[in-house]
This record gives sequence, structure tokens and C-alpha cells, in this order.
Amino acid sequence: MSVITLAPSALYQQVAEQLRQRIFQHVLEPGAWIDELKMAEEFGISRTPLREALKVLAAEGLVTMKVRRGAYVTEVSPKDVRDVYHLLALLESDAAAAVASSADDAQLATLQALHDELGAHRDDAQQFFALNERFHIQLLTLANNRWCDQVVADLRKVMKLNRHKSLFRQGRIDESFQEHAAIMQALQDRAPERARAAMQQHFANGLAAAVP
Repeated sequence: MSVITLAPSALYQQVAEQLRQRIFQHVLEPGAWIDELKMAEEFGISRTPLREALKVLAAEGLVTMKVRRGAYVTEVSPKDVRDVYHLLALLESDAAAAVASSADDAQLATLQALHDELGAHRDDAQQFFALNERFHIQLLTLANNRWCDQVVADLRKVMKLNRHKSLFRQGRIDESFQEHAAIMQALQDRAPERARAAMQQHFANGLAAAVP
């Protein structure tokens, strides 16, 4: 077995990121138990930084820890998905309205460039997924509310446990792109309430795809 070499500084954070990406990529599937001995051997570390890393992921909702049993990748129920989408719809629709009200031409141009790039990758689900997330993050950055940013970042980590399923549904990528086009048009028109409504519709459609 090959050993992954990690730098000594903030070791548990590096381990957390390694595990986080495995979870997001579904190498570690929801419900999968994490074999601490095997993982520590693979990373070439002791179990102490691994356990610290698992605590970080547990705080993010990606891992569930059981006393004397270890940790497993969090399983997301349909109710969890509905709750996360509900909160994201509220927060990101508010951000869209704020951006429509206050963003300047240069700021909107950054969003338009991401939207154009999104359209160019509709045949690549993985790339589309990554660009979609960049668009939403950039929108939140322009809304300039760091407290909202932190909450959304945590919610989106949980959403990634289920998110790929919705985008891989037949036709969902094209639908999602058209919804982004409506959001982008409302932003360009400086129409806050239309931007809010378009973002809410985007999340409503995403939820319908994620939880049929």
C-alpha cells in the first residue's frame, strides 16, 4: 500500500481535507465506517491527528461519531436534504437580491463570465458541478455578508453528500443552466425581487431533482 506524505504543520487539517475530498467524491460513501487503523497506516500518521481530523469533519456534519464505535460518513435523509435546501434558498435568494441592488458593472461581469463558462461545460457533469458552486460562492462574496458566507459554506458541505444525484438526473444540467440564466438576467437588470424569486425557484427545482 502506498503511503501519502503530509507536511507536519497543521497535520490534522491536511488529513481532514484529504478525507473531505474523498467524501465529496464519494470514494467514502454515506454510511461507510472509517477504519482508523487502516487510514492512519495509509497516511503514515498516528491515530491522534486522524481523530482530530474526524472531529473537524463531525463539526461540519460530514462525519458522525459514535462513542466506542468510531466514525462513519454521515447519511443524509430526505428530510435533511429538504432542510438544507430550504435554508440555502432563503440565504442565497437574499444574497441575489442584495447583489442586484448594489453590484457594479465589473462585479456583475465576473458573474457573467462564470455563467458563460457554465454554459460551455453542459456536457461535463463534474465540471458543471464545480462551476455551479463557483458561481454561487462568487454571488455570496459580492453580497458581502461574512456570517452568511460561513453558514452557507457549512450547508453546502452537507449538500455535497447528495448533490451529485440531482445534477446527474437526465436533463437537470440544462434546466439548471436555464435557471442560472434567469438569475443572471435579473441581476443584470438590477431587479432585486426578480433575482430573489429566480434563486428561490432554482433551489426549489434542485430539491425536486434531489428528492423526487
